[in-house]
Amino acid sequence: MDIVMIIGRVLFALVFVASGLNHLTKAKSMEGYAQFKKVPMPMPSIYLSGLLMVLGALSVVLGIYADLGSLVLAVLLILMAVKMHDFWTQTDPQAKQGETASFFKNVSMAGAALFIFALVANGGDFGPHVGDMLSLWNS
Repeated sequence: MDIVMIIGRVLFALVFVASGLNHLTKAKSMEGYAQFKKVPMPMPSIYLSGLLMVLGALSVVLGIYADLGSLVLAVLLILMAVKMHDFWTQTDPQAKQGETASFFKNVSMAGAALFIFALVANGGDFGPHVGDMLSLWNS
């Protein structure tokens, strides 16, 4: 079952690694949208969110402070859902549909992150951490 836990953690984290790296490497192209959404200090916010996504994802995958990493991801997802995907303000039906889908995707993933947080914080079986994973290759 350990391998299933590792695969699940990797699959959950992939979107955060990819998105976080995009925030860190393509921040300039995201600046206009962040300004449009009235994000305070757009460039620092883009870099900070990218860094938090990557660190949170690595925390979950490696099992190092996975409770903290998953909590950071959950908070970030909820903040982004409310600030960046405010479907309730959209008047264009197509824009509203896209923002609604993005909003609920973020909220759903925040729910999964909170589930991981609760599991790890309560001492539940989260599968191996990085040290254990290295020993899997020696088996």
